[in-house]
Amino acid sequence: MTNLIGDMARTLGLPQLKRAAGVVTKLLPIPQPLLIVGPGASAKLGQAIGDFTHRKVMVVTDATVVHLGLLEPLLAALHAAGTETVLFDRVEPDAPIPIVEAGITLLREEGCDAIVAFGGGSVMDAAKVIGLAVANGKSPQALVGYFKGLHGPLPLYAVPTTAGTGSEVTVAAVISDPAAGRKLVVADTRLVPRMAALDPQLMVGLPPAITAATGMDALTHAVEAYIGQWCTDYTDRMALAAVGMVFEQLERAVHTGSDLVARERMALASTYAGLAFTRANVGNVHAIVHQLGGRYHVPHGLANAIVLPAVLRFCAASCEPRLAALARRARVGAADDGDTTLAHKFIDAVAELNRRVGIPDKLEALRAADIPKLAQAACREADGNYPVPRVMTQRDCEAILRSLLPAPAARKRAAAKPAAKPASKRAPRKKAAAA
Repeated sequence: MTNLIGDMARTLGLPQLKRAAGVVTKLLPIPQPLLIVGPGASAKLGQAIGDFTHRKVMVVTDATVVHLGLLEPLLAALHAAGTETVLFDRVEPDAPIPIVEAGITLLREEGCDAIVAFGGGSVMDAAKVIGLAVANGKSPQALVGYFKGLHGPLPLYAVPTTAGTGSEVTVAAVISDPAAGRKLVVADTRLVPRMAALDPQLMVGLPPAITAATGMDALTHAVEAYIGQWCTDYTDRMALAAVGMVFEQLERAVHTGSDLVARERMALASTYAGLAFTRANVGNVHAIVHQLGGRYHVPHGLANAIVLPAVLRFCAASCEPRLAALARRARVGAADDGDTTLAHKFIDAVAELNRRVGIPDKLEALRAADIPKLAQAACREADGNYPVPRVMTQRDCEAILRSLLPAPAARKRAAAKPAAKPASKRAPRKKAAAA
């Protein structure tokens, strides 16, 4: 089926099957969580969860969040309400299946009746799959794909600690199979958390590099949702708002991390972008980046940031009016610039924003010998799943990837370095005074 869809995509541009899927996504009822926004929102969420009289809640997180003490306000609120908690703090980047299975085992042993996901995208994705697996008595592998569970997950609440993934409002969870070197998607509209807290105090101590990469992740979600073929008036509003907020606030959040206004606005931008791409989907950037993540374990947000300008240059001629609208929302270009000029100014502005927040324009891990297989897998994923403005051929995708190759000197330096630790195992940060 995937090969058939791919052949149709190459022949027709956007296959009829994907057109039909686009119609379905516009009509499909997708719930939205109740949002609590502002400093102290995580404690307020804890109070609200306590009011729902759950007997025992499993808090899914990672060791860094625990070490920094970021959980304390939420846990205190839950305990004050008489709600028992069980801590699962073993989540790692990309939510590996063995870790997800360990979470499933712990939840079953403890008899928890709700889950709080407290962390970045991998934490929220792991929590979603844990809740769905327990509710259906299935393994994570058996849930890969669309609507593979008869029952919805256990009640799920979310507290993002980064501003980028938008997972607190999305219908999907991405987990990884370390043995196969692949990322897998579990999708179900019931995976959307019931409530989420956007608390800028939790993000004050994020290192600049993580702030930058996750912020550009949000920008990528918004841009791909806006230029894709499944956009709607609603997703357009969300995407345009997110793009404007990222251009206005990301640099400030990176360089002045204690700015609560910038942090809160970036958290909202991430959520708006998540709402946009949940219905409008993503595109060629994600098709490429998923292969880079599986092959090199490059952090998702960083890879999105590096790949985005190259993909926009590739598809610019197919979506100039849309890129021009993004330029106007980002306050790029002059009032009398035409669409073509504005489209290219927007792409240049994305690349310049990358530069200002410290994102490189080349992918150091990329190897020329891997490009054909990476391109083949990326085209297959895009053809079968995404409503892209311009379909990539194998040759197109290889050219995009080659444009991201590091200089020979950089490759030699990379070869001499020991393997880097996953980015989400971030250096300890000071516990924010306001947290």
